Amino acid sequence: MDENNADTGAGAGQGPGGRRPAGKLLALDVGLARIGVAVCDPLRLAARPLTVVRRRSRNEDFARLATLVREQEAQAIICGLPLNMDGTEGSQAQTVRKWALRLAQALRVLLSAPLPVIFWDERLTTFGAQELMAEYGLKIGEDAVAAAVLLQSYLDAERRGDERSFGRIDLPARS
Repeated sequence: MDENNADTGAGAGQGPGGRRPAGKLLALDVGLARIGVAVCDPLRLAARPLTVVRRRSRNEDFARLATLVREQEAQAIICGLPLNMDGTEGSQAQTVRKWALRLAQALRVLLSAPLPVIFWDERLTTFGAQELMAEYGLKIGEDAVAAAVLLQSYLDAERRGDERSFGRIDLPARS
């Protein structure tokens, strides 16, 4: 597959975002200063906040995310896509898509294998995170809670058989 055109749509009957990877998923809420990270259980029933990665350099950020993928044994990454409230994509969404492609390319090298990156609508995740933090007195970073809200949304849609697709990146293995 051409890496410049790695973003594809969903296949029929395969859950949100196309082919369904088995096992744990890592979700990312990507911001300019921080990346919120969440993970789900291997059965993909529940998401939980994991950590907040403070952004430094692209290489350091990607190395830290590769470490988290290894530690959590994640089978795919769910990347929040910042859509406009009307569902259209603006410049922020395009920036995240480009960043995610670079991440997928870096992870393929750092992990010695490609890892799918699946985009999912992140509208209102920060609002949902703020509500959860207030209701339960959570002390972990808001970005990690937002990533958990994003991931739980994806898991719930997957269980419902929701066929919406916001695209994905599936890079070929390096030869």
